Amino acid sequence: MNRIAYLQLVAAVLLFGLAFPVLKIGLTASTPVWLAAARASLSALSAFALLAILRRLAWPHRGDWPVVLSVGVFQLTIYFALANMGVQVVPPGRSGVLSYTAVLWMVPLSLLVGERVGWRGLLGVTLGMAGVAVLIDPARLDWSDRAVVAGHFWLLLAGFSWAIAILHARRHRWRGTPLDVLPWQMAVAAGLLWALALLLEPHGHLDPASADLWIALLYIGTFAGPVGTWAAVSVARTLPPVTGSLGMLGTPLVGIAASAALFGERITPGLVLGTALVIAGIAIVVLDRNR
Repeated sequence: MNRIAYLQLVAAVLLFGLAFPVLKIGLTASTPVWLAAARASLSALSAFALLAILRRLAWPHRGDWPVVLSVGVFQLTIYFALANMGVQVVPPGRSGVLSYTAVLWMVPLSLLVGERVGWRGLLGVTLGMAGVAVLIDPARLDWSDRAVVAGHFWLLLAGFSWAIAILHARRHRWRGTPLDVLPWQMAVAAGLLWALALLLEPHGHLDPASADLWIALLYIGTFAGPVGTWAAVSVARTLPPVTGSLGMLGTPLVGIAASAALFGERITPGLVLGTALVIAGIAIVVLDRNR
């Protein structure tokens, strides 16, 4: 059983790690929020099909609807839209690391809701945020380029939004399981994202004649979304929490490698150092929370 769980962990890391480079491909044939809406729609359909195959498809318990809505809004709707807006102007490898800071944002959010945070957690956040500063490199950032500046901000805000959903899901008293409510969360996100697409990008588009669009949608909407989440949930239920959480830290590394191979993103000393600090910070926070 553990061997299968480790294979699922590897699958989740690879599937999620490739998501940002594939998103970059899809954005050559679409606008950001329209792509996010199409992605959520396909993910919802795929998740409904997956749970039907697993014979677990059912209407969520009334007590789970708050987490259906919070994850649907913060982790899916807002995160998808902001991540797409960010990766449009920031290299995908760097984008993946910046948006992966949700665990770091969990520490100040935990303090806000009165949870105890140890000194190791505060150390982890300090290291992680130092890594974010190295990745953004304010001294070299072209502050006159508003799109690039905003792109970095959107990615960090995406991580913060994801952290809000994680905090609620962790404190929620579950009646079902996270996998059982996944298609309903995706459906909520799909509806909200189409509304946002019409509001924020009234002249946005999806180019159905482009192979790049379909590569992105099929990969992210079918594999990296529902299948990757199913693998991650299975890992969380089988392996020790620390093992699964630390194993998932390979996700941004896969993204950087894929971005370098597909787009020629330069592996600079700043990217290496910043990523190392962010991953180290997250690892320390994970270990502290486990204690």
